[in-house]
Amino acid sequence: MDNPFLDKILTGKVRQVGDPDATNLMEKQWETGMFKEVIAGSVWLSKTGLAGDEVADKKNHGGPEKSVFAYPVEHYDFWLADLPIDEIGAGAMGENLSVKNMDESTVCIGDIYQMGETIIQVSQPRKPCWKPGRRYLVPDFVVRIQNTGRTGWYYRVLQEGAVEAGLNLQLLERPLPKWTIAACNDVLNVRNDDLEAAKELVACELLADGWKHSLRKRLRY
Repeated sequence: MDNPFLDKILTGKVRQVGDPDATNLMEKQWETGMFKEVIAGSVWLSKTGLAGDEVADKKNHGGPEKSVFAYPVEHYDFWLADLPIDEIGAGAMGENLSVKNMDESTVCIGDIYQMGETIIQVSQPRKPCWKPGRRYLVPDFVVRIQNTGRTGWYYRVLQEGAVEAGLNLQLLERPLPKWTIAACNDVLNVRNDDLEAAKELVACELLADGWKHSLRKRLRY
């Protein structure tokens, strides 16, 4: 695989979408920050995210362990063929970083990357939520994302700085090569009865606490 790089940077404001008077649940009004727009030029990336970006559900999105959400642009060829829709592309999942030449099989928990003057670290896979399904009126979209493992992942920011499209993501450290994003998704979503794997994953210091909480509920401690 060629060197990974940042293809697009995307940010967005919280807004109301849908019809408050709709009777169809999929068409009712909802609040979201997942509609992101491509940003030209450089943007400041802090430990809490990109300048100008907003999230609606602050309980489940945002914060230092979810500073920026990355998603491989190559996945959209699959979704365009898989979904009953005519158009889908970068930003559809609400990602901040549209990346190329990297995916869930090549990215690991704890990976440290340099991107221009910033340094970022992979903190967790994204747990798919209902919002892409509402956006595209595909009720089972969340299940499709989970079943295919095309979830994307989050970064925490170790060193703040300006970022812009076209920057390479240079891998500096890989402390946990066993725990790819794909392997983590497999433990949480597929191998539900593999408690030993869950114990091993929850013991990873570099995995975000939110993911550890889900695993601990399974392990009942």
